[in-house]
Amino acid sequence: MQCFPDQRRGRVQESHCIDDPESDTQLQAVLSWLTARPLAARFTNAADDAIRYVLDGARTGRFDLEAPDVDSDERATVGTKLQYRVLNELGLHKEPPLDTWIEGVPVEIKATTRTNWMIPTEGQCQVSILLQLDVRRARHRAFLIRAHRGWLNEGANKDGKRSIAAEALVRYARPLLDWTPLPPEPLKLLTVEQRRVVFAPRVGQTSRLVALFRFLPNTVIPRASIETVCFGNKDPMRRARQAKERAATSGLEVLVGTWRDDRARAKSLGFELSNGAWVAIDRARTPIDVEPGEVRLDWSEAESVSSGDGELPGLNIRP
Repeated sequence: MQCFPDQRRGRVQESHCIDDPESDTQLQAVLSWLTARPLAARFTNAADDAIRYVLDGARTGRFDLEAPDVDSDERATVGTKLQYRVLNELGLHKEPPLDTWIEGVPVEIKATTRTNWMIPTEGQCQVSILLQLDVRRARHRAFLIRAHRGWLNEGANKDGKRSIAAEALVRYARPLLDWTPLPPEPLKLLTVEQRRVVFAPRVGQTSRLVALFRFLPNTVIPRASIETVCFGNKDPMRRARQAKERAATSGLEVLVGTWRDDRARAKSLGFELSNGAWVAIDRARTPIDVEPGEVRLDWSEAESVSSGDGELPGLNIRP
């Protein structure tokens, strides 16, 4: 099959025969280099980091990319951020003429939060890593393909970018990573009423964090989620440590991933506290007996919210 790339200004794109992917030595070299690495962990880290970067929870209090307060332009930037995060995770550098080089081969990296990828003219007929984020289902996957013009759809956007034909993706792309879950965001487990308490205005960080630990016992909470709850405030980790002490009076053993003894204690109970994560152990219930977020708030005895660093409403949390 003959391929006729779109012409670029200042550069002649020559026609050529399309090799079968199995006979494409450059593509196979890149494929071998990539599959020798723990792509599931590295791509997952990159995807989670890109989403959190765009949400900027520590400053905005946002934790859901699908929420109404996240506009479409912000969602569109996730793909761009993901490209750079992948370079970092793979130990690669941004190098022209495309995004990077692997095994002496120029490689394009394209990421999307939609159902297809838009290949620029300079990426036509080049080896490309394709990353896809399905935010609604909290998952991601990746492919490797040489994006021949002959495998792209006819319709181009105003920038001359073309999407990949569905049949070409099935027949010629090489899977790098099947659908893989994104790291869970425990703040999404909170009910509307619980969110109102955890993000209550004019209430101190320590009190709100204690409520978070009560609402989500036996649930690993990333450091970034702690910072999101304390958004806009200084030194959230100090407040979290204060919440650890106060939560103990409620029968919760709060373990901190930055402390070696706490990490060991959490591991013995079946929890992995990597990257400074936290978990509040309900000593009255074993981890296998608890569904994450399985608490109920009784508002019948709730008092009014105080200002400043005061207490939360009177809480009666029932298992």
